[in-house]
Amino acid sequence: MAEPRLTNALKFRRTVFEIIFLLFVSDLVFGKIHYSIREEMNSGAFVGNVAEDLGLNIRRLSARKLRLTSADKRQCLEVNSETGILFVKERIDREQLCGQMPTCHLSFEIVVEEPLEMYRGEVEILDINDNSPSFPEGAILLQMAENILPGSSFPLESALDPDMGTNTVTSYNISPNENFGLKVETEEDGNKIVELLLKKSLDRERQSSFQLMLTATDGGSPPRSGSARILITVLDINDNAPAFDRKVYKVSLAENSPSRTLVVSVHASDPDESPNTEVTYSFSHRVSRKMQELFNLDPRTGEIRVQGRIDYEEASSYSLDVQTVDNGSPAIAGHCKVLIKVIDVNDNAPEILLTSFSQVVAEDAAPGTVTALINVIDRDSGKNREVNCEIQKNVPFKLQTPSSGHYQLITSDMLDRETTPLYNIAILAKDSGSPPLSTNKTIQISVSDINDNAPRFPRPMDTVYVMENIAPGASIFAVTAFDPDLDQNSYITYSFTESRIQDLPLSNYLSLNSMNGTIYALRSFDYEQIKNFQIQVQARDAGVPPLSSSATLNVIILDQNDNAPVIVSPSAQSGSAAVEIVPQSAAQGYLVTKIIATDADSGQNARLHYQVLKASDPSLFNVGLNSGEIRTARGILDQDAISQTLVILVKDNGQPSLSSTVTINFSILRNITDVYSESRNLVTNPEHISDINLYLIVILGSTSFIFLVTIILLIGIKCKQDRNPIEDYNSSSCCYRLDDCQSEFDPRPTPKESLNYSVAGGIVRMPETHHYAVCLSPESAKSDFLYLKPCTPTLSLEEY
Repeated sequence: MAEPRLTNALKFRRTVFEIIFLLFVSDLVFGKIHYSIREEMNSGAFVGNVAEDLGLNIRRLSARKLRLTSADKRQCLEVNSETGILFVKERIDREQLCGQMPTCHLSFEIVVEEPLEMYRGEVEILDINDNSPSFPEGAILLQMAENILPGSSFPLESALDPDMGTNTVTSYNISPNENFGLKVETEEDGNKIVELLLKKSLDRERQSSFQLMLTATDGGSPPRSGSARILITVLDINDNAPAFDRKVYKVSLAENSPSRTLVVSVHASDPDESPNTEVTYSFSHRVSRKMQELFNLDPRTGEIRVQGRIDYEEASSYSLDVQTVDNGSPAIAGHCKVLIKVIDVNDNAPEILLTSFSQVVAEDAAPGTVTALINVIDRDSGKNREVNCEIQKNVPFKLQTPSSGHYQLITSDMLDRETTPLYNIAILAKDSGSPPLSTNKTIQISVSDINDNAPRFPRPMDTVYVMENIAPGASIFAVTAFDPDLDQNSYITYSFTESRIQDLPLSNYLSLNSMNGTIYALRSFDYEQIKNFQIQVQARDAGVPPLSSSATLNVIILDQNDNAPVIVSPSAQSGSAAVEIVPQSAAQGYLVTKIIATDADSGQNARLHYQVLKASDPSLFNVGLNSGEIRTARGILDQDAISQTLVILVKDNGQPSLSSTVTINFSILRNITDVYSESRNLVTNPEHISDINLYLIVILGSTSFIFLVTIILLIGIKCKQDRNPIEDYNSSSCCYRLDDCQSEFDPRPTPKESLNYSVAGGIVRMPETHHYAVCLSPESAKSDFLYLKPCTPTLSLEEY
């Protein structure tokens, strides 16, 4: 409850008094808070505490941006955004604000954010008796014939009081006299019609004029009053006043009727004879100037026509006081009232007002979040005022209607800025008139970004090919990730996940530009040491909290032809050429040796080809292009040199090609003696044999000699053992010396004795002569062992 003080200057006396008004606050009814205050309160006067009445947290009012909005152009109220107190912004005059409306309300909305909410309220402006009754004219002039009968009445101008209710005019009084009194009637609209009533006959000869005081008093506390003088002139002729057909004319008029539209035609008649029967029509002084601008009264015919714009929204009805005056002397007037009811037509399209509007909505706003508060107003009435408001269907928003004419635009689904960052929402308000009128209003809502998308690589796994021997610091690859978020949420930094390559940290091999994702080599790669490895690159945005993703890079080292072929066999020692022994008996295509070479490279870089680079006798040996096998190209002739030299080139298939060479010395072995002789020649020839080779030859020769002696002894022992047990036949065995094998074998004659074997069915005679020879296989040149086999030809069955 508040008790503001109001000081007002009265017209007839100046006193200062204190007005106590009551402030009524009701509970929330239909979503509204209701206050009542008296008019004429001073600026700053307390109205109510909306924060307490709405149950809002006073400490958070400033953060929630408490504010007051109103559809009225005149802002009479204000709210303190920190305390929530509603107060009067400027002096309120009820009569100026609401005119003659029976009730006067100021509607307002309280809006708070975080979350966005709206509360409706209204303040009822209570009337106080701050206006005195007043008459349109200070003097009322009347003319009366002396022969007018008592009981005749003459309409008087009613007093006007802009106050309402009990504060308007409630009574009229006239100054005391013998001849006149007052007749007061109350109409349907509550207005009082006052008439001057003749109580006693007039006598012009006794009193030709009268001066009376008419006083109008309202029902305020204290009451106020206003007065006007009535000047009456008594005439002695024209004793009949004109009379209208009806005392009250009631008509209906559609608003927006065009000019010159006939409203009504009033008619009055006078029973006197001409010229007293001629009457003239006019509006009485009670008709305001504004109504006289809207309507025109023809003084001759009594037709009332439209001459201004009739607007139902400004006034739903009009009351016109019409008078007629005859041409008698004195002239006598008659009066009637014309009540015009304005019929509303659908001439006002709905108005869309944004009470509160959030231009930016968070991407993670939950469904049901209020984004705008909308008021829809239609100044028409009845069905023409019924408005339906809607938005398009293809947006994640919808309208809710907490009360008539008030809408909330809320989210109906989750928002995704990456899909739709901006919404243009068209609001359509359409009334129910015929034809219906509509209004469109488009609002734009932006979706603010949140960090809801992790950076994405084009592929979760990628392959990077890096040439070996790459220069340190060279760029080998650039990773790129995309983040559909906005601003800070889309800033991406790159890094390696911790890993090792050949037991060394990844940072020893590669570096990564954290801003653009470029990967640099910190050292050269050797294909022969490492052929491939995997790394993981992480992309991390700058959002809060940050999101990240990773991609795997499979790094494959590409081979370069940076390794020459390495000859494994035959191997040379101490820089000397390899030595190979070839028996003279070797035929064409005989495999002498095979060159075995390797290349640490791969693919075409490791594909080897062999060719003869230099040969002492090009026609004697050839080498397989791909196999490396050295074979005799023909049989070895006696005239061929016993020492042959081959220089073999081994090259790979790289670009450019790399190669190695090996030199092989071949010794042609004609017989065992030649072997020893050749060995002695090799020992004595310092050009071909080194000291180490000499030692090896001596050791090999000694070993071979000892082995040969051992074989001869074993043969001798065998021959002796075979001679003793044989008594059934005589056979002479002969052992040949090693020297005898150097020439052709000559069999010595043996005793001509047959060797007979008893077999089933008879006796088989064995040949009398047997031959033995030392035979060497083609591979015996490489062996220290000599094998003996009989040189006797195979016997057929016919020879037995």
